[in-house]
Amino acid sequence: MPYDSSLDQSLFSKSIENDSGRLSVSVFSYNKGQKKLQISRETRDSEGNLRFAKLGRLTKEELNSLLPLLQEALQAMD
Repeated sequence: MPYDSSLDQSLFSKSIENDSGRLSVSVFSYNKGQKKLQISRETRDSEGNLRFAKLGRLTKEELNSLLPLLQEALQAMD
């Protein structure tokens, strides 16, 4: 069965933004299935536009700013 975006339900989504880009924490449920966490990163290019990037490693500051969002996402998964 191929992916169908109409079956993907966003249950929670919050982002933090800084000079270098944005980190987002989201909870999704596909086809009313198990709730799953997604963490994504968007970085700014030379023109200031946001572009999707591999999450990779986090700085201590990024992790500290993500922790409250992760706690909220965890509550949304109940």
